[in-house]
Amino acid sequence: MNNKLTPAIFNERGAGTLPAYLGIEILEVLEGRIAARLPIKPHLLAPNGYLHAGSVVTLADTAAGYACMAHLPEGGQSFTTIELKSNHLGTAREGAIAAVATPAHLGRTTQVWDVTVTDEANGKTIALFRCTQMILYPK
Repeated sequence: MNNKLTPAIFNERGAGTLPAYLGIEILEVLEGRIAARLPIKPHLLAPNGYLHAGSVVTLADTAAGYACMAHLPEGGQSFTTIELKSNHLGTAREGAIAAVATPAHLGRTTQVWDVTVTDEANGKTIALFRCTQMILYPK
């Protein structure tokens, strides 16, 4: 793991990009774990008044992506997401949602991260994700 990548560094890197625009905040960067949160705001809701699935997917993909960056194998320069699967089990209308990413596989060419998204207020699982990233190396 790259111990130089802290929550503050990830939050600074995200400035001006989709994660920051939506309000995603990285809270924790540890060996084998990244935690993030997203306060629920009106622009994150679907027209039916509930949290838009895309908002949840963006939080999970961000957590998995930053986790991959923090755990790149030696020589790895970056990554790209090659598959993201989501199971949505619930929703929220207010408060915040939290995501925790943990590795299922940390290889030299691919990584697979599982992300659980919960309602911060009650701990209820909102969604389960599995994200696969392809590791990119310099040419």
